[in-house]
Amino acid sequence: MEISTLKKMEKKAQKASAGDFVKIGIAIVFMAMVLLYSFSTSGDIPNNTFLAIAALFGAYMAMNIGANDVANNVGPAVGSKALTMGGAITIAAIFEAGGAFIAGGDVVKTIKKGIIDISAFGGHTDMFIWAMMAALLSAALWLNFATYFKAPVSTTHSIVGGVMGAGIAAAGFSIVAWGTMGKIVASWIISPLLGGIIAAGFLYAIKKTIVFKEDKIAAGQKWIPLYVAMMALAFVTYLVLKGLKHVWPSIVTFVNDTFFAILPATKKPTFITALILGLIVSIMVFFWVKKRLTTSGTIAGNDRKSINLLFTIPLIFAAALLSFAHGANDVANAIGPLAAISDAVISGGISSKAGIPLWVMAVGAIGISIGLALYGPKLIKTVGSEITELDQIRAFSIAIAAAITVIIASQLGLPVSSTHIAVGGVFGVGFLREWLDTTDEVDIIKEREEKMAEEEKTLHAYHHELETLEAKSKKEKADYKRIVALYRLIEDMEEKIKQDKKVLKSAQKTKYVKRDAVKKIVAAWVITVPAAALLSAMIFFMIKGIAL
Repeated sequence: MEISTLKKMEKKAQKASAGDFVKIGIAIVFMAMVLLYSFSTSGDIPNNTFLAIAALFGAYMAMNIGANDVANNVGPAVGSKALTMGGAITIAAIFEAGGAFIAGGDVVKTIKKGIIDISAFGGHTDMFIWAMMAALLSAALWLNFATYFKAPVSTTHSIVGGVMGAGIAAAGFSIVAWGTMGKIVASWIISPLLGGIIAAGFLYAIKKTIVFKEDKIAAGQKWIPLYVAMMALAFVTYLVLKGLKHVWPSIVTFVNDTFFAILPATKKPTFITALILGLIVSIMVFFWVKKRLTTSGTIAGNDRKSINLLFTIPLIFAAALLSFAHGANDVANAIGPLAAISDAVISGGISSKAGIPLWVMAVGAIGISIGLALYGPKLIKTVGSEITELDQIRAFSIAIAAAITVIIASQLGLPVSSTHIAVGGVFGVGFLREWLDTTDEVDIIKEREEKMAEEEKTLHAYHHELETLEAKSKKEKADYKRIVALYRLIEDMEEKIKQDKKVLKSAQKTKYVKRDAVKKIVAAWVITVPAAALLSAMIFFMIKGIAL
């Protein structure tokens, strides 16, 4: 039996090892292709070696974004079994790449969030190039480290830390916009708190209006169209504001020239425009869902499982739209510094914004998809099932909270992280479950605590009586019998109290959110910026030493 078990373990280990080698091989081939393409297309440009190496770092960064950050978009859908792992990866890869190519824009900010003053480089292009290379590599290495330990962290914060650290190494602490950094620190609290509160609020509302009702079918027919319409409103607004902002002028021109001049000619979509478009779509969704539920008997049974199934399709749409918006926005974390280096190498100057060559966009878009396919499942499992147990209703609450939180924060000018929001939403629904489930147990726990207090009082009385009897100078036969009885009573009572404490401790430890996971993830969030910054400064000095 033991030999056969060892053989099975050996085969599994060999299979896993072979799979790891294949993944590493695919990643290396992609980075090698990027390196070769960069060399072959920039052979007559001075400093083309730096550009090629930077392209290599950009490819590595893009794969790490796919491996870590994309899990937030599809993790809840996979954890709730609305999507299979393969389905989620396919949808996310397609929509991430689509978001990057279609809506990623043709110009990118070279310095993420304006955290350093590029004028401090004093026109030293080489110094700027080294700093951007260090920022890219340090952010990628930190993401790789976090992914290995199953910690979903913010890629934006990673690149922010990288840019800050390299900037300080190149030009001193005065280069950093510390006010911006203060806002980023504030986002460590704001993002998960907002996401958690909104997700918990939606979950509680769904439970009160549908799940806790005796007639769940009637409640579902009444309320589900409204919840799905609210999701449509949130996601269309979110998609217009965040996913289409880079290509909005082109959309306005197409719509106004093809149909009617109904869209205002603005560089970016306004909140009012996005909200109106969201309202139009949500009204259509509301009546379509209501008709489906009332005429086709979609709700199979009067139970939670049947209600859960109705949130599956909205979750699939949510995963796709979140991935599209993420690809349109966060591809800049990989290609922003790379576009800056490309622009600096080709033009010989330093710019706060740079055009994005098609090949640079392709590095970001394809790299994210490859990283997701190869190493994404690890973080998808963490977000979807290793923090708290999710079903479709809980995952729906997290998805809609992600969209609403970003909309609210962007209108208030608050810096937020999509990673922190999504994971905060997972925390929120988990802690709400604990609160709802333990509320009924409070009376039981209180009763047991009162009982233990009485037992300890009795034990104290036994000890006092025993001390009094043993202190008597002249003992009678009855005293000796009582002393023996007291020893037995004390022993039994101590054992009883010990068992009661174990039971009480067990009851109080009924947790739906894994505390170890929470501690690990929060710790990773807090150290992301300083860790990436320190790593970036070290890499900058290394590159500078080699170059000089």
